[in-house]
Amino acid sequence: MKSTDIQKIVETKYENGDDPTKIFRDIAGAVSLPTIKLWIKMINTTGSITLSSPPDCPRTIRTNAAIVKVKNCLSQKKRASTQKLAKDMKISRTSVQRILGEDLGCKPYKKTKQPKLTNLQKKLGGLNEKFFDLDGIYNSQNDRVWTVNGEEVDGKGGFHEKTKYPGKVMVWLGACAEGLTTPIILENRTMDTEVYINEVLPIALESGDRMLGSDWTYQQDGARPHTHLLTQEWCAENFPDFISKESWSPNSPDLCPLDYSLWNELGQCMNWNRMTTKATLIEEIKRSVAKVDNKNNFISVLDFTIRLRIIKKMEKTIFIT
Repeated sequence: MKSTDIQKIVETKYENGDDPTKIFRDIAGAVSLPTIKLWIKMINTTGSITLSSPPDCPRTIRTNAAIVKVKNCLSQKKRASTQKLAKDMKISRTSVQRILGEDLGCKPYKKTKQPKLTNLQKKLGGLNEKFFDLDGIYNSQNDRVWTVNGEEVDGKGGFHEKTKYPGKVMVWLGACAEGLTTPIILENRTMDTEVYINEVLPIALESGDRMLGSDWTYQQDGARPHTHLLTQEWCAENFPDFISKESWSPNSPDLCPLDYSLWNELGQCMNWNRMTTKATLIEEIKRSVAKVDNKNNFISVLDFTIRLRIIKKMEKTIFIT
């Protein structure tokens, strides 16, 4: 409904004796209650609703070009969240949602999980560490398919296929303000204390010295290979400084930049369509580490300090209480 049509309805209902609140309810919030009151004030003053600018003035955000761009993204069957579309188009997420809903008549549908049939059913792979597999990244809460009706969901990628035994690898990665470390990929092993000390920590030390010089601190979460006595001794003897297990929460994903941001950034950089074997999965992981935006990495690491301060403040508040 156009703005002029709403104004006529408001004007007619007011002349029939309806108050602003009743008008607001009758038009189901098509415009805000303060706007309705403003319009009624105009009617009482001038006899009509007179706006300072034409109600149908040219759009500056939801332009035809923007609508076409969003429509093309949907037709390409690529997974693109409203947040990512807003970032790419440099407009607000609300504008993207209005283009999808009001201009294109789309509705968001959740993806449905179903089994994935594949020939790769054997040889499984296998903290900060994370498993990557050929099924890709799927967020059951945030993944949506925007389409006009539910019958088109399947053709738009509405099913997220899950392999019963997907080929997967474990990836260790470190992060600092200067960037990401060299990734360590374990194809057919899990992380234990021996692997962590002999293969991971030397890379962490080399990467830290290369990116940060001789004055930096190593932080790790509370996974068992990290808190082992031999691991703690290695860290104390080799790193310029490190946070011991006594000084760190054993389960703190909200304090690790990789957990709360950078694993997702890495996943978004990966081309999941080209990965069909474990070898191509490993190749894509290595290639994509170099593609993670340095600006996003810096912001995520900076956020680490902010989170620490918030937690410290909360601990003091709880203690005082």
